[in-house]
Parts: sequence; structure tokens; C-alpha cells
Amino acid sequence: MARTLSISTMYSKKFTTIELDGIFAEVFGKPEDAGAWLIWGAEKNGKTWFALKLAAALSLTKRTLYISGEEGLGKDFVEACKRAKLSTDNRNLQFSEYIDYAELQNKLSKRRSPEVIFIDNVTVYKDDLAYGNLRKLFKEYPNKLFIFLAHEDRNEPYTSTAKLIKKLAKVIVYIVGLQANISGRVPGGNIIIDEEKAQLFHSTLIKE
Repeated sequence: MARTLSISTMYSKKFTTIELDGIFAEVFGKPEDAGAWLIWGAEKNGKTWFALKLAAALSLTKRTLYISGEEGLGKDFVEACKRAKLSTDNRNLQFSEYIDYAELQNKLSKRRSPEVIFIDNVTVYKDDLAYGNLRKLFKEYPNKLFIFLAHEDRNEPYTSTAKLIKKLAKVIVYIVGLQANISGRVPGGNIIIDEEKAQLFHSTLIKE
């Protein structure tokens, strides 16, 4: 049962935040380093690319695990990492292929476990996160930040689990036309993922 708090006790609570630089600092500010974020959008619009850039930025101060559940760690994913210009010197950012829910719990329970976990994507983890496991994950690891990637279907995140994550997420990043539109409990704004291609997409869209 949740305990009640007085106003003074509530105001005295301490929260830890994430320090970001550059454009990420402008749109995300200093977000709390726990809870859930959602990155979603149609395929081939830059979700993974943006997520990799964000993972690199977060890993400057937080131990970060990127689970490439859909693509694995094959050639296409490695090429995406190269395009995102991930540094080989970054020891704070680790990658994994799909691991099931039990193995994820095991990883997160270890000493010096990841503090930020990217799950790419919700479709692959649909069964793992069903039957209350999503909320269980948040309850068991309240001091970790989970960032989920989801496909788009009929202008909504794909799968009922992704829709639930959208409702619970403190930060929502909608990707369209190689542009990330950031909203939620942050300053918000837009980031062009690839300026030349994004401008081409939007100019074509306007003409139509």
C-alpha cells in the first residue's frame, strides 16, 4: 500500500537527473533519470539512428545498454552505429541482441548494472512485457530509465503495450521524415536527424 506524504515531505524529496549537452540539453533539459520514455514512428524514418545518438549522449554520464531485439547485431545494425558515429572509445555504452525477460532481470539485478536501457523494439518484446510484466519492470527497478522503441500503425504506436507505454512515458519522441519531435515533461522541440534528407522529405510533403 502506498504511503501518504505531507506537502513539506514531498517538497523535500531529492531527485536525480541526467546532464545532457548541446541540442539534447535544449529539448530534454535535465530530465529525471528513471521511468519510461517512448521513441516511435513509421519504419525507415530514423528511429534507430536517433536512438543510437541519444544512447551515446546518455552514456556520457549513465551506464547504458542498447538491446537490438529486432535487428540483432548484424551488418545493418553495425552500419547504423557507424553512421551515428558512435565512438569505439565509449565503454559506457553496451549492446545486446534479444534477451528474454528473465535474462533482462538478471542483468539489471547485478552490481553496476545498466542505468539506462533501450529496448528496440516493443513488437519483439510484446510477449515479454505482457501480463503485467511492464509495470513489474518499473516497480522492480524504480531507479532505472527504460527507453522503448515502437513502430507506428494508424497514427498510433503499434501493439497495445506500446500504447500503454505512451500513456506512462515521461518523454515521447515521435519520429517522422527524419525529424524527431520531442514532447512530454521536458522543454520539447524538434531535432533534424539528417538535415539534407529531412528537408527533402518535408519539401516533398508540402508539394503534395
